[in-house]
Amino acid sequence: MEPYRGLSLWHETTPTDWTPRPALDGDVEADVAIVGAGYTGLWTAYYLARAEPSLRVVVVESEVAGFGASGRNGGWCSALFPTSLGEAQDAAMRASVDEVLAVAGAEGIDCHAAKGGTIVLARSKAQLARARAAYGDDLLSAAGPPRRRLRATGTLGATYTPDCAAIHPGRLVRGLADAVVRRGVSLHERTPALAIEPGVVRTPRGAVRAPYVVRATEGFTPRLPGLARVVVPVYSLIVASEPLPASVWDEIGLAQRETFSDHRHLIIYGQRTADDRLVFGGRGAPYHLRSRISPAYDRDHRVFAGLHATLLDLFPALTGTRFTHAWGGPLGIPRDWCASVGLDRTTGLAWAGGYVGDGVSTTNLAGRTLCDLVLERDTELTTLPWVGHRSPPWEPEPLRWLGINAGLRAMTLADAEEGLTGRPSVIGRLMAPLVGGHSA
Repeated sequence: MEPYRGLSLWHETTPTDWTPRPALDGDVEADVAIVGAGYTGLWTAYYLARAEPSLRVVVVESEVAGFGASGRNGGWCSALFPTSLGEAQDAAMRASVDEVLAVAGAEGIDCHAAKGGTIVLARSKAQLARARAAYGDDLLSAAGPPRRRLRATGTLGATYTPDCAAIHPGRLVRGLADAVVRRGVSLHERTPALAIEPGVVRTPRGAVRAPYVVRATEGFTPRLPGLARVVVPVYSLIVASEPLPASVWDEIGLAQRETFSDHRHLIIYGQRTADDRLVFGGRGAPYHLRSRISPAYDRDHRVFAGLHATLLDLFPALTGTRFTHAWGGPLGIPRDWCASVGLDRTTGLAWAGGYVGDGVSTTNLAGRTLCDLVLERDTELTTLPWVGHRSPPWEPEPLRWLGINAGLRAMTLADAEEGLTGRPSVIGRLMAPLVGGHSA
């Protein structure tokens, strides 16, 4: 279906039929009802169906599987988690990267994965000081491995982790949707949830009744009754180049398709795709009053121009390069910037989300954890610190609009200040929590 194919580069280049599967038509009974067919909902359905093939699992999706952040992100399958919760959580995240790749291989999902790791550059004295404070002896000098991996201008040092794979998000999410349907899951697209209540999901043309109801709606959560302040939808925007010749890549690097960022305040992120494009995204788009979400917000020419200028600053070899795609979408940020997963056994209502843009692998961990919770299994996953965490609600409007947009503006000013002075910005340090973590 062409309207969906035009959402992003990933949607356009996913070799699948975007025609929606049949909508729900009438009431149905299930063992587990899942709202949202992004990564969270699909991973949950996948592990439930794999563990207990007899379970009746029903997924409802307001558009098509992969419509939201799962189909539009920057393609980082990383071990990043938006807040620090200790070594057990970190280890689970590292394992989740490999689990995503293992399932993709087992299910025949060609998501163009390349586990080249992530390099994060320090390109000013302030960024270098921040990186050194966070990573100490793990900071790499500019003359060594960073230069061999990524040849950006002004690099003073860098950090590197092997725990990230560049992927094609559209191929992964659509392949996962096909996999769950093959395993007997009922997936109803173009079926928006009007309300989530204990034991029932209400939709325009029928209800799904189930003892367990999983909310997997991430940035679109505020649209649901009673959930307006659970997360805020903040937009992250992305541009993509035409396929670049080998001569340009020789100047840039990324021979192993490493993902990359730097230590500035306002998040940026990039990857080299399997067809040799450069995909590059970042924050900067405003938060919209009352958590409004609209297709009009997916494209902000001011932000796109800023991303293009940043790329030319990083890689002058891109001068004259044609950028063929530009898109964006909302991600979900909880008030304490801590992703969570859980199940309220008194109501049967379960949830996962608040990934702050770090969702590609975190959703896999959420899906496995929700499977264990629903099946009442006590496992290492169900004892992780994010399980059962409840973030406080966001402030009412207009306070959250004022605070979030002030934070975004402050991050931009902080980066400009550091570029001029070479010293860490006090404003940036104080305001950093308002713009969350990485958004890839």
